[in-house]
Amino acid sequence: MDIITLSRSISTYLNQDLSALHEDGSENAFIYFSGDIVQQSVSLAPEIAKAEEARYSEKKYKHIASVKRLTYLLNKNIKRLENCNSNGKDYLPLLRAELKKFKQLQHTWTLTL
Repeated sequence: MDIITLSRSISTYLNQDLSALHEDGSENAFIYFSGDIVQQSVSLAPEIAKAEEARYSEKKYKHIASVKRLTYLLNKNIKRLENCNSNGKDYLPLLRAELKKFKQLQHTWTLTL
């Protein structure tokens, strides 16, 4: 839940800086990465719930793989946003720290399934 809250807050903060168009009329490509971190963080909880509810190990592993993929993509998009020109990127280390804690919990959780 902390990851969802942080990603939404960071995305809102970044969108204020990144939503302005460049002088040539093009938009900032980093604005899409800010939306991606929200979408990926929101998708984590349902995948965890599906893995917990699955009766067969094949389906559990499918959802576990999805959670791993989402955390990988989330981490990758955080790295991309660290290169953007915004003051909001100062909050990305907080999200990265929460993601690191989540990965440790994820490893333990995977072993218990």
